[in-house]
Amino acid sequence: MAVDIQTIIQKSMGLSEEQLKSLMESPSPQKDLSVADVLVKKDYSSAEELVGFLCKEMGLDFMRDIPVSEIAVDLVRNIPINWSKNQHVLPFKEDNEGVTVLTANPLNVQALDDLRVLFGKRIRPMVTTLQRLNEAINKVYEKSTANLSGLDAIEEEEVDLDDPIIDLLDAGEDDAPVIKLVNSLLFRAVKEKASDIHIEPYEKDMAVRFRIDGILSDVFKPPKKLQNAITSRIKVMANLNIAEKRLPQDGRIPLKLGGKDIDIRLSCVPTAFGERLVMRLQDRSSIILELEQMGFSQENLVKIDDLLSRTYGIMLVTGPTGSGKSTTLYGALSKINKPDVNILTVEDPVEQRIHGIGQVQVNAKIGLTFAAGLRSFLRQDPDVIMVGEIRDLETAELAINASLTGHLVLSTLHTNDSAGAFPRLMDFGAEPFLIATSILAIIAQRLVRVLCPHCKAPYEPTDFELSMLGMHRDQISKANVCRPMGCNHCNQKGYVGRTVIQELLVVTDDIRSLVMQRKDGNTIKKQAVVNGMKTFRDHGVQKVLSGITTIEELLSNTQLDI
Repeated sequence: MAVDIQTIIQKSMGLSEEQLKSLMESPSPQKDLSVADVLVKKDYSSAEELVGFLCKEMGLDFMRDIPVSEIAVDLVRNIPINWSKNQHVLPFKEDNEGVTVLTANPLNVQALDDLRVLFGKRIRPMVTTLQRLNEAINKVYEKSTANLSGLDAIEEEEVDLDDPIIDLLDAGEDDAPVIKLVNSLLFRAVKEKASDIHIEPYEKDMAVRFRIDGILSDVFKPPKKLQNAITSRIKVMANLNIAEKRLPQDGRIPLKLGGKDIDIRLSCVPTAFGERLVMRLQDRSSIILELEQMGFSQENLVKIDDLLSRTYGIMLVTGPTGSGKSTTLYGALSKINKPDVNILTVEDPVEQRIHGIGQVQVNAKIGLTFAAGLRSFLRQDPDVIMVGEIRDLETAELAINASLTGHLVLSTLHTNDSAGAFPRLMDFGAEPFLIATSILAIIAQRLVRVLCPHCKAPYEPTDFELSMLGMHRDQISKANVCRPMGCNHCNQKGYVGRTVIQELLVVTDDIRSLVMQRKDGNTIKKQAVVNGMKTFRDHGVQKVLSGITTIEELLSNTQLDI
């Protein structure tokens, strides 16, 4: 038998070497041949087709598409997810005659026998591929965790607020109900890749909302009587003072969830109806993205590579909160991170650890500010310095001085576009001639949602939509303009993930002249466009015409350039 078929069978069913050998040598029930002899004579277009034919030869039932919505969460309530994945089994349906169990490995008799003892009923195995099974396991257990019904009966007196939390998956049946509720919300937020969790109290109720791909949506409405217990539990996890409810507080919650290190920044603000909590989630175990993966245009990538090769000057990344500025800086640092380059960073907080780079965490309580860290860096013989954010005149002046004394400085600034960085620095009190001589370039960026590749559909945009883009119909004749439809892969949202649209303003002699004259941002931007700078709208239009994002996303994140 061909080796590739054996390999496909082994990977698709999770078989051991011994089980595979035993299976291949077993006789076919339908023919006087071994299973291997029968399989080698067939042609297969996919692993599913191969496993389906194998099940037919073995006399087993095979399921190609698993209807996850039909699986009752009560069936998996007492089965740990790790055991289900390791044993390649998932209970599917229970009736008077027994329990139907999905399995990728029908030869794993021990696991099926364990389920027979657990349910006290006959077990009927139904085979599927390992990939389909793992997808179903994830969705069923996510649904089980997100099922927060029945909490109306919880009384606040039942809550043990001092119970420590280490790993959310370690939560057991003995944990207090509100502890399990908070754990479930955090678990669900991580699974759905939410960037923020909002817990908002109102007069007669409260709401929990997730921000996913930049969009806020309601996910759960706990009963009002649980408000104090939920708030106190989260504040205990962040080591905040639960007795102080009149002043804003900030804290941090380090979590471990399924092998992932999740860092949560918590903000508590008192409102008329109680404390409002916002949690920013950061996955520390996530891989640092390269600039190419973020969606930068090829033209700008070439310019950025040239800028990162400079030995002195400042490169700023600007944009609103949540626009991916830190991710861009990490991508830039990883590109120049070499043994012969000494890189130091001062951040608030340190979001990603990078081997080979000295990273300092800001701590304002003990006087370790951006300015203090930057001042000490100059005695550490750095080649490249990254400042998390320029917030005041002191930090701005130190960054400028560092760049003028032979250091490449990378930092962020909160402005609406690239040209707005110049008047912003002047507002701090920095001298125009120092700004003009030190800044090399400014990257301004936004994030737009990416269309789901499985369900996006091409369509003909209206004349109004084209006019909003500043385009004519003959410019899109060969374009692939698409719109969202919604499918199981994107949870019916039509979008999966986000990508960058950006403008890169490289400082030239004429730009420096305008800065020295204290010209406004619009004047500087017009000159940059004359010099060849592509604006947000220009880059976004390219992504719309390529079928990456939609016209609606572009219009909601950019404005028509005047």
